[in-house]
Amino acid sequence: MSVTSDLASLLPGRVVTDPDVAAGYAVDAYPQAAPPASDDYTVVRARSRTDVEVTLRYAAEHGIPVVPQGSRTSTTGSAGALPGAIVLSTEQLTSIEIDPVERIAVVGPGVINTDLKAAAAEHGLAYPPDPASASMCSIGGNVATNAGGLCCVKYGVTADYVRGLEVVLPGGEVMRTGRRTAKGVAGLDLTGVFVGSEGTLGVVTEAVLRLVPLGDPPLTVLAVFPTLDATMAGVAALRGVRSTPSLVELLDGPSVDAVQAYGDYGFPSGSGGVLLVQSDRPGHAAEDVQEYAAALTAAGATEVAVAEDRAEADLLLEGRRVLNPALAARGPRFIEDVCVPVGRLGELVAQVHAIAARHGLEATCGGHAGDGNLHPCFFYDAEDPESLAAAQRAFDDLVRAAWALGGTLTGEHGVGAQKAPWLREELGEAELARQLAVKALFDPLGIMNPGRVYG
Repeated sequence: MSVTSDLASLLPGRVVTDPDVAAGYAVDAYPQAAPPASDDYTVVRARSRTDVEVTLRYAAEHGIPVVPQGSRTSTTGSAGALPGAIVLSTEQLTSIEIDPVERIAVVGPGVINTDLKAAAAEHGLAYPPDPASASMCSIGGNVATNAGGLCCVKYGVTADYVRGLEVVLPGGEVMRTGRRTAKGVAGLDLTGVFVGSEGTLGVVTEAVLRLVPLGDPPLTVLAVFPTLDATMAGVAALRGVRSTPSLVELLDGPSVDAVQAYGDYGFPSGSGGVLLVQSDRPGHAAEDVQEYAAALTAAGATEVAVAEDRAEADLLLEGRRVLNPALAARGPRFIEDVCVPVGRLGELVAQVHAIAARHGLEATCGGHAGDGNLHPCFFYDAEDPESLAAAQRAFDDLVRAAWALGGTLTGEHGVGAQKAPWLREELGEAELARQLAVKALFDPLGIMNPGRVYG
């Protein structure tokens, strides 16, 4: 019998038998994905933790690779199907339990980020991690990559909100990490080991997440600068403001032009750069955005727009949220996700464009200026092998440029398949060996998401 028929008998109604439907689970959002044929992998759509247990027990017994999969928004190829593998989708595990007294949410991995935010808001609470893909990405994927997003400058990343996890290990064993209490130091922090592990250790089936009091509706400032240097002066000026913004986003000139080509979001074309800044400080948001506007004007902004209400604020920010689809519409690209010290951001953006010019390519550079995490893109001609090779060389140059600036090859997207070749160099042989030893403890057969992260 085939793997598909075996699992179909063990998990009635959970295994995808229609090849057209299975094809939809072949890739994530990685632009360079090369999916296998739909008859070369098996898709299991789990509806419960028991379904995950049965799948991982079968996989371990037969030595079959498993690719955990959520809503497939990863841009690094960490969740695409592999030949001969079981693709284990958790998108239907969508339970949400809010405890307003303890200020926690207990959720399934398939819960969409914005759905959790809405559920928490009904209790006057907030779940702060806010990826640009929040309306599509799942909590399981956020945990797997330690996702950050637009509000990290004030609120931090996913790891700062995960108190505990329920994880099914290869072989079907269920383990629980962490706690539901506000404090707890019993044993090692195994929750932290799983956050950011990109499906290489086990499958998260439940997460206990910390919530915080809901802030005021955020207000937004849009500042337009004539040059890159002036834009970076704006970032520096915000670092001197006493009230920390809840969001500081950067779009360089080419990013602004790409957004405006995608739709009219009110951004001026031909600028040197744009900063979007928000405050949600209770009772002080309107005061804060006026202070930010004054600081940005003093730093050299030629145009500053201040939202007077939530609707205007959301409209200004929408142009940032559509950046990724706008860049996708522009053409084939390599997406980077490097993070450098905030004080070196200007150097990073300048190097992005210098590298692109050196290789005969075009580039954009935007992202989270508040925490130094930017997402440069190199565009290439998919029909021209030399153009693709040039983009690959540019990608390598950029990783090394980030290292030289004191940074890292990924701030929030994870390593996936895309960046695995560079991980060994960033970590060093001794550290890589230690991490592989930890992986072997949880996944001795090496069946969890093989080839991802560690190559």
